Amino acid sequence: MLQTSGFVHFTIPVKELDRSEAFYTQVMGFRKLRRNAHMVFMEAHETCFVLTLSENPIEPNRGDKHDIHTAFRVSSAEYDRARIYLAEKGIRIFKEEDRPGGTFQGRSAYFHDPDHNVIEIIDLIRGPVAEGE
Repeated sequence: MLQTSGFVHFTIPVKELDRSEAFYTQVMGFRKLRRNAHMVFMEAHETCFVLTLSENPIEPNRGDKHDIHTAFRVSSAEYDRARIYLAEKGIRIFKEEDRPGGTFQGRSAYFHDPDHNVIEIIDLIRGPVAEGE
C-alpha cells in the first residue's frame, strides 16, 4: 500500500470564480494564495484548497442533504459568533447537530456556498475517534 504523509490540497467545484473567491475570502475568512484563469488557490490555516471552475453541473447533494460536504474547524466562541454572522449575511444554516459520540464529536452547522456546495463548521470537541474506542 502507499505510505502518504498527508494531503496537499482538495478541490471545491465552482461556476463563477469572482463570486466564489469573494465568498471564501470575505465570508469564510480564508486567504487567497494565487489565481489563474480557472482556479483560485486558497489557504485555511495551513490547509490548502482550490476553487476550480467546473464544466459539469454542480450538484453534490439534492436539496438540504449534506452527505458530500467540506468541514472546517472553529473554536467554541467562533461557532456561536458564526451562527449570528451567517444569519446577518443571509446565509441559512439548514442543519445543526450536537454529536456527543461518533467519529467527530461536537457542535456543527451546515450551510451552502454560492454553488450549493455544503460547508460544515464544527466546534470539534473530539475527533477523529476510531471504531471501538
